[in-house]
Amino acid sequence: MGLYEHIKKTFQKEYKERSEQYRQRLTKWREEPSIVRIDKPTNLARARTLGYKAKQGYIIVRVKIRKGQRKRPVPSGGRKPAKNVLYLSPGISKQLQAEQRAARKYRNMEVLNSYWVGEDGQLVYYEVILIDREKYKGRLRKGRAFRGLTKAGRKVRGLL
Repeated sequence: MGLYEHIKKTFQKEYKERSEQYRQRLTKWREEPSIVRIDKPTNLARARTLGYKAKQGYIIVRVKIRKGQRKRPVPSGGRKPAKNVLYLSPGISKQLQAEQRAARKYRNMEVLNSYWVGEDGQLVYYEVILIDREKYKGRLRKGRAFRGLTKAGRKVRGLL
């Protein structure tokens, strides 16, 4: 068994057994801001399969997203029965929401891909791989996360 297979199996085992280390990690993440830049990926094997390289110009950002549907602030368009809905489904996955939030915060970077790293009762955590747009000019087109060109966005467009 190679190194990356071992990392992958360990990560899956931690999640399935809800190990103490995994629970402590989630507790620490819950108190951090919603978008945090981190030094190295939590799941290195997954990050590498999605295109991450440990060199200048690549960064990893952890994003937390609330579970459940989006709550509407105020019923707009009057109080007609069709308009008076409290919760709406946003129409995109939590993973795509995480990618778009990271892209909005780091405007000079481009989203390469993202992957799931954990969840608890209220939040889901994703790590988003970002590339410096100036350093790798010809590699990526602008606004990938918003045009459905990442792994999560392809599902929305029906391109599997």
